Amino acid sequence: MNFKTLIGLEIHVELGTKSKMFCGCKNEFGAAPNTNVCPVCLGHPGALPVMNKKALEYAIMAGLSFNCDIRNSFKMDRKKYFYPDLTKGYQITQQDMPLCENGYIEVHSQEGTKKVGLYRIHIEEDTGKSIHNGEGNTLLDYNRAGVPLIEIVSKPEMSNEEEAREFLDNLKETLKFIGISDVKMEQGSLRCDVNINVASEDGKFKTKISEIKNLNSFKSVYKAILHEEKRHLEMAKNNDIGFKETRRWDEASSSTIVMRRKEEGSDYRFSVEGDIPITVIEDKFIEEIKNNLPELPKQIRERFVKDYKIDEYDADILSRNKYLSKYFETVASITKDPQLTSNWLLSDVLRRVNEAEIEFEDIKMESSNFAKLILLVKDKKINNNTAKKVLRNMFEENFDPEKYVEEKGLIQVNDDSVLEKIVEEVLENNQESISDYKNGKDRALGFLVGQCMKALKGKGNPQKFNEMIIKRIS
Repeated sequence: MNFKTLIGLEIHVELGTKSKMFCGCKNEFGAAPNTNVCPVCLGHPGALPVMNKKALEYAIMAGLSFNCDIRNSFKMDRKKYFYPDLTKGYQITQQDMPLCENGYIEVHSQEGTKKVGLYRIHIEEDTGKSIHNGEGNTLLDYNRAGVPLIEIVSKPEMSNEEEAREFLDNLKETLKFIGISDVKMEQGSLRCDVNINVASEDGKFKTKISEIKNLNSFKSVYKAILHEEKRHLEMAKNNDIGFKETRRWDEASSSTIVMRRKEEGSDYRFSVEGDIPITVIEDKFIEEIKNNLPELPKQIRERFVKDYKIDEYDADILSRNKYLSKYFETVASITKDPQLTSNWLLSDVLRRVNEAEIEFEDIKMESSNFAKLILLVKDKKINNNTAKKVLRNMFEENFDPEKYVEEKGLIQVNDDSVLEKIVEEVLENNQESISDYKNGKDRALGFLVGQCMKALKGKGNPQKFNEMIIKRIS
């Protein structure tokens, strides 16, 4: 029997407003514990919530960016449950009238471009934060209580870990593009739960859904999906549907651990939030938000292919990051060579960004200096090998590459008379390599070019050396 994997994601995103969802307290990360609090977010009797208009605007921006329908009127609800960091004993959220519905996010699959559906994007408030110390005590910081959130709930339409990772990458970068959240998982601005099970191709057999929590990075999401997929397939082979349960990801053991079983649906005793009236949104308000949306990754990708004539793969990578796309355009406007700029960015620069485990926006190398380095290569003042060595230092410590190569004596030698003299000396001292090349051993040519470069301490023009050696041997 053949089985398919069904993956759905639930993503909570903190919105980057200046104040909280229903009060005027500061919305900031890293403040001293319990300093950004007031009677409203602490749930004092008689304190009344007032909706943050900017948070509502940000939520609509997300909905429009992910192709959702936006409600013209909605209500807020109370989701009741007990937890120490839930100050009021309930959370203000949306149950049956979410602000945004029926959207989608595109990912690549084996069949081509695939639209992963979204059930909903709704607005709610965050809870406080429990801090467990080494003495067995739990401390509570309520600064986060009341911070505005959107919850994005996908349909179970992803079939493998690669689709899930691309879904999250696209979601994260789009939210960053439109500027509504910093989406930093390490600070809790973006949190993700995975729902996963497997089903037979004929639909007659399904394992019970597992919800995976405690995922603090996209890498953890990827690994958790792989682990759970394997576990569910083993269950399916044994005709075991398992249990509907919540599991947590344990990084140390690279496995999931059962937290609790969910035999029945959770009874949150939802009720209407009586302190917040039904909110009506005019079409004009939604249209203004739509018209002011920044250029989205898909639009940038299409423009890069059309205007810069770079291939679709390069355009796809460059358009996924707000800062990378702007950096590319700035550098390309100076070098007047978009493809060469793209080649250097996507190979050498992004490799160093990944190795350093930093975000692209955190690189020290100024776009103007990077453009100068590319122009040095383009004008054949330095060769590729020298440029890569200079780039390595520029990445660590930003500087002007033109002055650097002058001071270090790295300018490429292009004088034919000098190069020809070097070629003559190398050929005279390597007769065996000449014979090897004539006998069909192409590597011998690379060796001879390398000897010429060595003689000029890496400052020669390897292409000219190559041409001169072939001409002489022929």
